[in-house]
Order: sequence, then C-alpha cells, then structure tokens
Amino acid sequence: MTEEELNNLNEDSELNSYEPELDHNGLESAEAETIKKVTGMYEDWFLEYASYVILERAVPAIEDGFKPVQRRIMHSMKELDDGRYNKVANIVGHTMQYHPHGDASIGDAMVQVGQKDLLIDTQGNWGNILTGDDAAASRYIEARLSKFALDVLYSPKITPWQLSYDGRRNEPINLPAKFPILLAQGGEGIAVGLSTKILPHNFIELIDASIKILKGKPFIIYPDFVTAGIADISNYNDGARGGRVRVRARISQLDKTTLVIKEIPFSTTTTTLIDSILKANEKGKIKVKKVEDNTSSDVEILIHLPPGVSPDKTIDALYAFTSCEVSIAPLGCVIQNNRPLFTGVSDMLKQSTERTVDLLRQELIIELNELEEQWHFSSLERIFIENRIYRRIEEEETWEGVISAIDEGLKPFTKHLKRAVNTDDILRLTEIRIKRISRFDLDKAQEKLDALEGDIEKVKYNIEHIIDFTISFFTTLKEKYGKGRERKTELRSFDNIEATKVVLRNQKLYVNKEEGFIGTALRKDEYLADCSDIDDVIVFLRDGSMIVSKIEEKKFVGKDIIHAAVFNKNDKRTIYNMIYRDGKAGASFVKRFNVSGITRDKVYDLTQEKPGSQVLYFSSNPNGEAEVVTILLRMLTNVKKLKFDLDFADLLIKGRVSKGNTVTKYPIKKIELKEKGISTLRPRKVWFDDTVHRLNVDGRGELLGEFKPEDRLLIITQSGKIKTIIPELTTHFDDDVIVLEKWIPNKPISCIYFDPEKDKYFVKRFLVESVNKEEVFISEHPYSRLEIVSTDYRPVAEIVFAKIKGVEKEPLTVNFEEFISVKGIKAQGNQLSSDKIKLINLLESLPYEEEITENEMPQDFIDTVDEKTLTIEEDGQIGFNLE
Repeated sequence: MTEEELNNLNEDSELNSYEPELDHNGLESAEAETIKKVTGMYEDWFLEYASYVILERAVPAIEDGFKPVQRRIMHSMKELDDGRYNKVANIVGHTMQYHPHGDASIGDAMVQVGQKDLLIDTQGNWGNILTGDDAAASRYIEARLSKFALDVLYSPKITPWQLSYDGRRNEPINLPAKFPILLAQGGEGIAVGLSTKILPHNFIELIDASIKILKGKPFIIYPDFVTAGIADISNYNDGARGGRVRVRARISQLDKTTLVIKEIPFSTTTTTLIDSILKANEKGKIKVKKVEDNTSSDVEILIHLPPGVSPDKTIDALYAFTSCEVSIAPLGCVIQNNRPLFTGVSDMLKQSTERTVDLLRQELIIELNELEEQWHFSSLERIFIENRIYRRIEEEETWEGVISAIDEGLKPFTKHLKRAVNTDDILRLTEIRIKRISRFDLDKAQEKLDALEGDIEKVKYNIEHIIDFTISFFTTLKEKYGKGRERKTELRSFDNIEATKVVLRNQKLYVNKEEGFIGTALRKDEYLADCSDIDDVIVFLRDGSMIVSKIEEKKFVGKDIIHAAVFNKNDKRTIYNMIYRDGKAGASFVKRFNVSGITRDKVYDLTQEKPGSQVLYFSSNPNGEAEVVTILLRMLTNVKKLKFDLDFADLLIKGRVSKGNTVTKYPIKKIELKEKGISTLRPRKVWFDDTVHRLNVDGRGELLGEFKPEDRLLIITQSGKIKTIIPELTTHFDDDVIVLEKWIPNKPISCIYFDPEKDKYFVKRFLVESVNKEEVFISEHPYSRLEIVSTDYRPVAEIVFAKIKGVEKEPLTVNFEEFISVKGIKAQGNQLSSDKIKLINLLESLPYEEEITENEMPQDFIDTVDEKTLTIEEDGQIGFNLE
C-alpha cells in the first residue's frame, strides 16, 4: 500500500476522529466510550487493499484479456493513432491521464505487450526475450498499433465506458476484443492471496479451435512458446490449477566434444541458462570445459566438453541439473463480474468465442440501423425533391410554418417508409442546398436506394446466420495474419531422467569392512568406487542383513561388511549369489536374487532370521553370471562325500525374501570358487519409443531386437551419416534418423544419392567398416542428397524418368544386388542413369533365406537342456528346476 493511501485511510479512520463524551463534571463517561479495535480496522483495510490489487492490478479480465494498465495503454494508442509511430514516452504520458500508474510501470507493461509481437508494431530496441536484455529508454523507442489490433480490438459504438480516476475523461471498461488475446499472449500476476499464470497458445490453433467450437466439434489447445523448445503437456490439465508442463531446451550434438543449444525453455533466458550450467559444473553435477554464447536473433549456446565425457549422458545431466528443463505450473485465474474465477483454458476460449459472436452481432445490428437510417433519409430526400415539396415553404413566414408545410407535403408519399417521419428528419431536409436540388438525378438516387437495400439484406442475412458469419470472420483473420505464426514449440512426451544415472561421479567412496564404516571421508581405508553426493550405497553384512543408505562423509552401517557398492535402483540384471548357514548349527541354503525396490535405511534380513545365521559365500554379478563353487564339508563319521560342486546356473533367480534351496545339513568347512560363470540372463530386448525418441526395455514403441552385451545398434540419418553404437538407454537420437535397427555386420547397406557437383545419381552398396566411428557414405558436397537407403539383403528400386519433349521413358527397375557389388563405404558407386530422373521409389525386396545360426544361448545351457527343465520367469530371467 502506498504512503498516500495509508495517510488517507488514517485520516478517515474512527481511531483518529474519536472524541469522548464528557459528563456534567467534565469527566469522560465510561458508558459513552466507544473504541473500535485495531484488528477490525486492519481486516477492513486489508480486504479493500486485496480487492484493489486483484481487480485493478494483477489479474486480467476474461472479457478482453487485459489488466487495467494494459487496457489503458491500448486505449491511449488508439487515441493517438494516425498511422505513424509515436514515441513510447508520449504514449506513457498520455496513458497517465486515465490513471497515475507511474511512468516506469506503464513503460514496462507496454514493453511486455510489445515483445509478444501481436498487438503493437514496434520500432527501435525493445529488448530481447532470448537474452533477457532490457529495452531502450521510452524516449528512444517508438510504437503504433498493429493492423491486427485495429481489426479485433476497437469498436467504439459497442464499447462500455466509464469515467477516469479524476472524472475528466472516459475510458473503456473492457475493450470489445474479438479474439482470445489472453490465450494468445499468456499472462501472469501475483495478487493478495492468489496468483495467475496463463501460458501462451498458438495463434492459428486458437482460431481453428474457435471454429470447432462454433461448429459444435470437440477441440483441445496446448501451449506454444515464442522461445520454442520442446514441451511435455501430458499433465497440462487444461491450464487449470494442479497442472504441470515440462519444457526443455533443444540440445543436439555438434561433434564428439561439443553440444549446441538452439532453443531455450519458456521463462528462461540465455543468461540464466548459462548461469545454471556453470553452477552445475561448479557443484560437480556435470563436467564442461567451456560455454560460448553466440546468440543474436537466434539462440546458439555452445557447450564444449572435456575429452572422454559422454555427450549423451551430459545432455541428460543438463536436463536433470540445470535450467535446460523447467517445470511450469499453469494456474488459470481471471476476473469475471468483478471477482476472481479459476478456470481452464478451454472454458476461456469458449467464453471468448461466444463473446466474439455477441460483439459481431452487436456491430451488425448497429450497421443495420445505420443502413436503414440512410435508406430512410435517402427515400425522404427523393420524395422531397421529386415531388417539389420544397416549393411549399416559399410562402411560409415562420419556421413553424415551414416545418408544418414540409410535414403535410410528405404525408401522401411516406406510407412505404419503415418508420414515421419525425422533426429531426424534416430539419435535415431543410438543410439540403439549392445546388444539390438543382443537380438531383432520379436514376442515381434510385441506384443508391437499391444498393442500400442490398446492403440491408446482406446484413440481415449475416445476423440470421451469425455463426457462419463468425466462422468467416475467424477464417479471414487466419488467412490475413496467420502466416509466420505456425507452432514453434514441439510437443513430445519426456522420459523421467534419474539424476543418479546421469550425475557426474566426482567423489570417491571408501569402506572399512571390519569396523562397519562407509563414506567419502575415509581416505585411509579401502577404495570402493567413484560416486556422487546424491548416490545410495548398498551394503551386505556377514550376519545376512542388507541395508541401502545415502552416501555421507562417514556413516556406520554395521560391522563385518562382506560386500558394498553404489546402488542402482530398479536394476534387475545385477544378480547376487549367496550361501548361508541357518542359525548357529543349522542347515546351509543357497539362493540367487536381485534387489530393486527398497526403503532407504531399513535393515533387510536375507536369511531366515535365526540368531547366529551367517553368510558363507557371496558374489555380485552385473549380468547374472552363475559360477561353479566347490563345497568342502567338515569331517564327520557318517558323511562319506566331503567334497562336491554346486553350479549356481542350476538355480532359479527369485526374490530376496526367498528361503533358497538346501545345500547340505552338515557343517561346511570351506567354499572355493571352481570356475567363473557366464550370464544366465537372456539377451535384453530393446524397444524404441518414437514419442520420446529414446530406447527402453519396458516394451514401449517398436521392438529393435534382442541384444547381447556385444551387439550393436545401426543408425542411419537423412544427412547420409552412419554409425553403430552399444544400445544404452541414455542415448539421444537426432530428428533425422531414418534407420534404427540391430546391426548385422555382414549385411550390406544399399543406397541411391544425388551428387550436385557432378549432377548425377549414384548407386552403392557397402558394409560398415569402423564400428566406433561415424562416417558419411554419400558425397561430402553440402547439398548432396540421400534419396533412398535400404538394409535389406536384396532391395529393389523403381526409377521414374522425366518427360523430354513430351516423351516419357519407361520406368526402370533396379536390382541392387545385380546392379553393383559391395564396395567400400567411401566408394562413389555406379551412375544410376544418364537420363533425367523424376522420381525414385523403393519397392518390395526380393526374398532372401538367412543362414540358420547357432542358438544364442550359452553352449553349456544347450548341452543340458535335455536334462533340466528350462524356466522363463515373467521378467525375462531364466533358470532350471532340478528334478
């Protein structure tokens, strides 16, 4: 509250005007004493101030989408509009006639509207929303109303007016906006006890949605940001309270050591984005060498990486730890009937569309009345002149006589008129000049009346078909102003990035197994692994207990640690093999299990919870390896076989709470590793989800195949680049990827490309020669063009030739296998044809029988399938039941 407002309130308060009543002795009467409590006054004042802030400053009106200061700016610009640019300082001063907002606040509000590039045509330095640079001073920059604003915002005859704060001028209560300005521009504000945040939407999509509303069709609208970027609107919630929109920068890999950001998230600038990257680097979350800002009219931020740093992992880390990904909580709040209304964007658009229909109807009714008035007076004028009624006034000596004479003269001819003749009509007839009467042309007068009647019928038709008229109005707006306003923000679902998987592990984890301490400060003890401050550690103790805890500098987890490692949540491929003794003298059991979902710092018992239980053998296996161990028993009189082997591959992988299988009921003296095992897990199935452009193992999208650790993924792009990679779930893929499949080394790649330097099409077949290198397989000319590419064994293409002097050559069918042999990846290839080519189509490939390959399962599994029962569990893991 301003100091002036406080002073006014204090002057009017009952506390300051309190005068006690005195009795006959001049003493204050206790009965007459009336005191109003300060809490009551504060409550009244607070409500008044809150109402003022909500209604007059922070929240836009649903009718036109403007806050009061914005509305006054637009009204002032209309009053000053003469087609030329006005200094912003002049517009600011003119706006202060309607309310003393203050020149700074008016200037800032005007710059914000101008930067939206919709209602204000700007000139000069209006700042940069990409870099966050401020606009120049208001005396240096200029503005005028855009043509779009003139078309949709103003119509004085249907505008409701009110007096300005000092009563000297009229200002609009609401502008007759015939377009959803608020949804197109977006808006936000913080008031007392509430706030609003309405995201901007696409101009063309809003018009299309309004047309659908008028046609009674379903519609849906999503945000579109001027900063572009990529948005996940799966939880948008129609822009109402409780929704959430995630927006990401567009990051791509320029080369092996450089990332480039071309688009930034809404609500950020290049400055704040770079600051967040540098802070993450300082905290060790990511590792970057240098950041360059080359932004001018377009965003270009170069992130240089040190050698050996993964670009894919860094991209995920940028999304996880910097402003390259922001989460925005929309909150639809507007003013309707002088009170705040919480609603969604769909309802806002419906109300805006209905209001547009009503405003257009009002304008048509006013236009109809004006046309009918023109027709009425034109008819009177014709009667007045054609029937020489003006001669009746020559002998009249008084004004009343003149009026009466004209009235009497008109009566015989006015039966066809649409309304009665009044005094104002007669007064207008007396103002007709003699010159006009002398040059009156009856035919032209009739033509004018016929034209007016045509216009009247047209307006009446539009009123009767107001919905069709409104649809035509929106269609015209789209055709007139829609060019260049296509969607900028790409809508895509995001995968949740687990921070622990992408964080830079820049700390070292140590363990004191005997004493039971673990942490990053135990530098004199045993080194365990690299870690980060957000990682968890999993610890197994000799007594058969397990705990997962947050990594700290030093923490006691329990004495006699047998295994500790950085914990990866939801890791089902790491299998633990364990043999334990049940109690002090019980039988021994063997089990295989994985650990996925856990509660942090909760102690889990992996045995049968009997006192004295002890782990006799333990191993951790990243790919489910199953070793063979030799069991040595203590010498007992009734035990004949004191030594035997145990193959963990014979056991099913179960949950950690399982009891396990019995090894022996006799005491075990020693357990020795006989031979290391191979993985007992099936090759991992990998899918590609085109919605999020990421690999996954959850069955979403297209199945790429089953991958063993040594298998690779083949990637071919439209730009003619090819490479193979190990399929990691953190891999990022460019938008121009056209081939993504499991790589078969001896399977040739066939393609046709155009070389602009030689102005010819070439055919080539080749094999990938370097598995760890990205190569270009078409010519290196910048305008080379890849026409088709195929990874089939025997592809076939159809060549359609262009007409030459009206003659078209028969299409050519090309069998790649016969046309060219397999050559090196850098070979030019064979020329396709010397004739002018119109079109190249890839046809169905010829049949090919692949050679039957050996079963992908380990050989020792194959040898024992007949003796054991193979079991495949729901999660894809395998094991054998011993009979």
